[in-house]
Amino acid sequence: MNDQEAPDEPPRRRRRDPEGHRADILEAARHTFAERGYARTTLREIAARAGVTHGLISRQFSSKERLFLAAVPGNRDLERVAAGDRATLPDRIAHAFVRRMETGAVDDPLITLVRSAASDERAAADLLVAMQEHSAAVYRSVLSPGAPAAPGDDLDTRVALVGSHMIGVAFSRYIARTEPLASMPPEQLTERLTRTLRHILFD
Repeated sequence: MNDQEAPDEPPRRRRRDPEGHRADILEAARHTFAERGYARTTLREIAARAGVTHGLISRQFSSKERLFLAAVPGNRDLERVAAGDRATLPDRIAHAFVRRMETGAVDDPLITLVRSAASDERAAADLLVAMQEHSAAVYRSVLSPGAPAAPGDDLDTRVALVGSHMIGVAFSRYIARTEPLASMPPEQLTERLTRTLRHILFD
């Protein structure tokens, strides 16, 4: 991770307030990632903007990847989307994904991941690993125990396949804009995505 010099702007006044610090860090991260992109943003820039030390960010979030996932929409909402009946998990994932992408694809973690791969493969790989680890932990709370799986299969494999499928859909529809996905009505995309997710997770 390349930590560049912090921007020339006055830091916020420091305080002894862990929750306040966390909120400041997340707010600074959202703005900095939006302005500079994932690959070019550094923890030192975020720390200067939030008025905290680089070490405090590392202690609270452990890495840039985990800070990104905590700060941006989409991944941080996964717990809310996943909560509920195991049988309807694919429906909830598909509806949330399409709704989120149709209204704010430019800031979505999947779009960030795909675009980062073009300029920084290592950063993209680290972000993908962090996303998969987080997703697996959330899905495990809903799917385990008792979730059906093919022989030799496991939850981590299914989560990786879900992520790969979503990345492919995101790239085809929202970046490359290739047909037939580019012009497919959102309702139809949601219905088809639900079917494929159900197959990946349960068949």
